[in-house]
Amino acid sequence: MRLNIAFPFAIGIRGRSAAASDDVHVRDMIEQLLFTSPGERVNRPDFGSDLMQLVFAPNSSELATALRFTLQASLQQYLGDLIEVRTLDVSSDDERFIVNVDYLVRKTGVGATAQFQRRV
Repeated sequence: MRLNIAFPFAIGIRGRSAAASDDVHVRDMIEQLLFTSPGERVNRPDFGSDLMQLVFAPNSSELATALRFTLQASLQQYLGDLIEVRTLDVSSDDERFIVNVDYLVRKTGVGATAQFQRRV
């Protein structure tokens, strides 16, 4: 049996690393990929997306389209063996980013929708 460590990291009721179900773990991996800036991870310097670096860029439909394509590419590159992204929508509202991802978990064939928000 494989243990999926919960994100964010926490200590469980037994004093060990808290665990997450497979579906929650996949959602957590998507969140980590979206909100990790390239260069943050020492052993994987290209891991992540430029989402948080575009906070101060002027809001435009061109930027949203470009961001959607780069996020789609990042999800395909790093999580393509685990999920199939059906739709991806990115919007910004004053001081926060909202990312909606509709995806299919390849292992189970179950579809899921997740919304991620970050205040900046």
